Amino acid sequence: MAEFTMELNDEQKEVRDWIHGFATDVMRPAAAEWDEREETPWPVIQEAAKIGLYSLDFYAQQFFDPTGLGIPMAMEELFWGDAGIGLSIVGTGLAAVGVLANGTEEQIGTWVPQMYGDVDDVKVAAFCSSEPDAGSDVAAMRTRAVYDEAKDEWVLNGTKTWATNGGIANVHVVVAVVDPDAGSKGHASFIVPPNTPGLSQGQKFKKHGIRASHTAEVVLENVRVPGHCLLGGKEKLDERLARARENAGKGGQERVKNAAMATFEASRPAVGAMAVGTARAAYEEALEYAKTRSQFGRPIIDNQGVAFQLADMRTQIDAARLLVWRASWMAVTGKPFTSAEGSMSKLFASEVAKKVTAQAVQILGGNGFTREYPVERMHRDAAIYTIFEGTSEIQRLVIARTLSGMPIR
Repeated sequence: MAEFTMELNDEQKEVRDWIHGFATDVMRPAAAEWDEREETPWPVIQEAAKIGLYSLDFYAQQFFDPTGLGIPMAMEELFWGDAGIGLSIVGTGLAAVGVLANGTEEQIGTWVPQMYGDVDDVKVAAFCSSEPDAGSDVAAMRTRAVYDEAKDEWVLNGTKTWATNGGIANVHVVVAVVDPDAGSKGHASFIVPPNTPGLSQGQKFKKHGIRASHTAEVVLENVRVPGHCLLGGKEKLDERLARARENAGKGGQERVKNAAMATFEASRPAVGAMAVGTARAAYEEALEYAKTRSQFGRPIIDNQGVAFQLADMRTQIDAARLLVWRASWMAVTGKPFTSAEGSMSKLFASEVAKKVTAQAVQILGGNGFTREYPVERMHRDAAIYTIFEGTSEIQRLVIARTLSGMPIR
């Protein structure tokens, strides 16, 4: 078991500096353009693929880092570069985590490589869970998957929304209801292979922030997928549903794993790291501006009102990173989140990103309100962290329920 440390080793530092160089040289110069275009930055993803940054191998190496710090370190540097482009580069990872968390070895080996493609033919993947009437309330999900035993196929119908890479993905991972009577425990995840008939892109959203990342609805109309596309397999699903029914009969004391929730639990500290990266970028811009911008004959950082803001910004960023690192270390070493430490890290880092980017805009004054300076974009981008993969309100609910053991509503 890896001991907890706050010091990156030499190999981790080398990787961090390598990603930072890509973020500095490739992502930042392209950030404003792709934010304005509101399109997937395929050329940047291609450049990331060329150097091995956008690849299954790279993320596998970071995922299996025994300290748990590989993924949060990588996320922080990428999102320091730019949140919109960063999400375009790592968005496939959520679908990959969905397969890694719930799939068989054969499913992982078959589908995860197809999510990334290769250097000459880059692909992306999409994880489709949220629906128009079922975002935080996953129990309200309406997308159905019905098993056609005669053909050993599952038939999917419904509409997904807020799907990163939705409709443009090579592989879609779709969460659907297989047993409506079991509530959220009656959900399962399915692979929808490339070019499957019946899957189409619905509305593409024009967003406030992270505009270089494609977000859209995914419409499923009698989408038929082979039985082997059920993540984990039917035997495992039947056993899980049987336990859920038995548990319901006993008053619900035993916790039964939910496929979508398993994906979100695994990814929340990584989202916290993304927020840390955006907050750090805004803080650094504000610090440099405060040191060089003069008013009344002196740099504005000489004023306590500005200096104290920067001190608070840096303190909060460091505190957020420590929560993220703790949760990531706990996850990789198998320590249970007895106090919802994963949700704590995501909640705190997300709120810090919103606050710090707003303070950066304030420090830059009128300049911070224009698109001539990047803090305006960072402020818009930061708003997403308190919303996606579980709102701040949901994180607080998860934490409160974990601490109290009560079904707080």
